[in-house]
Amino acid sequence: MSKTENEKRTPVLDPIDRVSEIIFGLIMALTFSGTLSAATAGREEVRTMMFTALGCNLAWGMVDAVMYLIRTLTERARNLTLLRQVRSAANPHDAHAIISRELPGRLGSAISSEGLESIRQRIAALPGLPVRARLGRDDFAGAAGVFLLVVLATFPVVMPFIFISETALAMRVSNAVALAILFASGYVLGRHAGGTPWRTGFAMSAIGVALVVATIALGG
Repeated sequence: MSKTENEKRTPVLDPIDRVSEIIFGLIMALTFSGTLSAATAGREEVRTMMFTALGCNLAWGMVDAVMYLIRTLTERARNLTLLRQVRSAANPHDAHAIISRELPGRLGSAISSEGLESIRQRIAALPGLPVRARLGRDDFAGAAGVFLLVVLATFPVVMPFIFISETALAMRVSNAVALAILFASGYVLGRHAGGTPWRTGFAMSAIGVALVVATIALGG
């Protein structure tokens, strides 16, 4: 099976990217809904809050999408540089040192010399490297995904205010939905990390609430 076919089956955004963008958009929206007063806010204030939250997340979704492309291109350029360094190393020992240094965590010290040599040989056997790093179709699809996740995270927070005329009740429903999404996001991260999903879910809910309170307090 070709490399291109394998790449097509790889998700454009990994679970950490997807959950992070959802949480970011959710918290940004909550910082606006959290400033409403249940006792005094009228429909005009609610409408202003909804449009402001959506406008903010549209802007930050665009910023996040652009930064995603910049990060992807930067990482790809760095990886290309590392591949060239390994291939042009004066001797296998120097190549092993480069590979070991770039491996995450303790993997570099845990892999034997034979393992590092196997990696070096695989890198040496790669076909001609591109002249420079480039962005592809999947990268722009990933950026679009980042933008959509941030923007769509606005709606669970503001939708209760559209369908519920009583501001106090709408705020309670909005906050409950937001907590449920935070818990679900933490659950997904916990399962992805191989930990205890429900514990990570509760932790994410607590962290999300703390971040919203801090953001509102700092004027965000």
